[in-house]
Amino acid sequence: MTAAATLDPRGMRFAAAVTSAVLVAILVTGSGWLALGQAAVFAITAASPARGPYALIFRHLVAPRLGPPREREEVAPVRFAQVVGLLFTTVAAVAFLIGSSVLGLVMTGAALIAAFLNAAFGLCLGCEAYLALRRLAARRVS
Repeated sequence: MTAAATLDPRGMRFAAAVTSAVLVAILVTGSGWLALGQAAVFAITAASPARGPYALIFRHLVAPRLGPPREREEVAPVRFAQVVGLLFTTVAAVAFLIGSSVLGLVMTGAALIAAFLNAAFGLCLGCEAYLALRRLAARRVS
């Protein structure tokens, strides 16, 4: 794995922490517009995890104060996780904006659980789902 094809997992955990804070704000306010903003962040990060807004903050403000990472993460599972986050927050945004607060709260809450697990424990549910799907696909081929 080359450094260009991998990510610093500390950056992804930082992004998950910021995302958790945004998701808590969405739960508190019920703001569909804030949920839509977070969905946009997920969309940008899904396209390029290293260029996502929270990754840029990490790289320019946090990473210079840390030593080099001891390990690196592959990009593909992170992209998949961002797409999952995008789906959840898009549904939440639409739900809040059309007045379906319960659905918006459920979808935001689910996204918050995933983001918090990544931020607090380094457990990326979307990444794990990606790897499980790859193993399942490999079994079907062989």
